[in-house]
Amino acid sequence: MPGRPELTPPAAEASASDLLGAALGGAARRAGLDPAEGASTGHVVWSAMGGWRGVLESVLPGVVFLVAWTATYDADTRSGNLLLSLVLSVGLAAVFTLVRLAQRQPANAAIGGLVAAAAAAGLSLLTGRGEDSFIPGFITNAVYGTAFLVSALIGWSLIGLAVGFLMGEGTAWRADKRKRRVFFWLAIAWASLFAARLLVQLPLYFAGDVTALGTLKLVMGLPLFAPLVAVTWLAVRALYPPREAHADAAGE
Repeated sequence: MPGRPELTPPAAEASASDLLGAALGGAARRAGLDPAEGASTGHVVWSAMGGWRGVLESVLPGVVFLVAWTATYDADTRSGNLLLSLVLSVGLAAVFTLVRLAQRQPANAAIGGLVAAAAAAGLSLLTGRGEDSFIPGFITNAVYGTAFLVSALIGWSLIGLAVGFLMGEGTAWRADKRKRRVFFWLAIAWASLFAARLLVQLPLYFAGDVTALGTLKLVMGLPLFAPLVAVTWLAVRALYPPREAHADAAGE
């Protein structure tokens, strides 16, 4: 696009930070999180969640599982109908995916969600424990949280790498103390979100409380994700005001 900063490293052999920044920046752009676009905060948060369809695809399978489990819960066995709950949940995720494919819309996220749901269901059916369907989510939170925390502590914030790529400055932000500080705390904030999920949900997993676990997973999902996206967006826009972004683009 004319007037936009060069987004690919000129060197034939890109460094690891260039490659990681490009991957993170590309993912952020596809999610509508490009600071150079000048979109409103509400639009950015809504895009990051995938709009109404993305919200429904993220929330409804979990809600269906929780409702089915609760409706079939037997106080004597302290368990719900695991097979029914999983079939309904995974089946709904499959329907969402098929609809996207039929409409020839991007279905990567839906397919990924379906695969994750199927894997979680398979694990839960293998062990016969409803709470085990949450294990893949625990692993995801642990991996993401660790990645954000380590990146902040070693001075290579994942947020900074993504933004640096999107704004066409690569890793030059590391020479700016203000940017380094903001990107450090943003990475810490994201690491804290993933850590909080584990700290709250793991005790419920070990207690075998599937109803409370499913409820808190929903509560600590999009309702916490959306505000943190907004905070991240506002912090980045403060570092790169629109006029500065346009000036950088014009100078290329």
